[in-house]
Amino acid sequence: QVQLVESGGGLVQAGGSLRLSCAASGSIFSIAFMAWYRQAPGKQRERVAIMTSDGGTNYKESVKGRFTISRDNAKNTVNLQMNSLNPEDTAVYYCNLRIRSTSGGDAMDYWGKGTLVTVSS
Repeated sequence: QVQLVESGGGLVQAGGSLRLSCAASGSIFSIAFMAWYRQAPGKQRERVAIMTSDGGTNYKESVKGRFTISRDNAKNTVNLQMNSLNPEDTAVYYCNLRIRSTSGGDAMDYWGKGTLVTVSS
């Protein structure tokens, strides 16, 4: 079994910063990629940032230069540093990891329960 625990959401004023973290635990053999998604009220879930196992990254255009995804392999943790936040960044943020379990089988996608980020104007 694999569990993901997110932390770091909250209320911040426009222009402020927040750091989200997602820690994976359990029967983890390898992690193919780590990503952050968000879903604003009334909108579809969208990918914000992704980091692959070789360290490659990709960002949603609107967050480039403001958000940074990073990982701590030793702790199986992925972080999202969010700077210069604006009200359009308000959403529930979810981490998504593709993990191969020590019990074998294909890698599977795991999702965190989400953490709310609210940016006030």
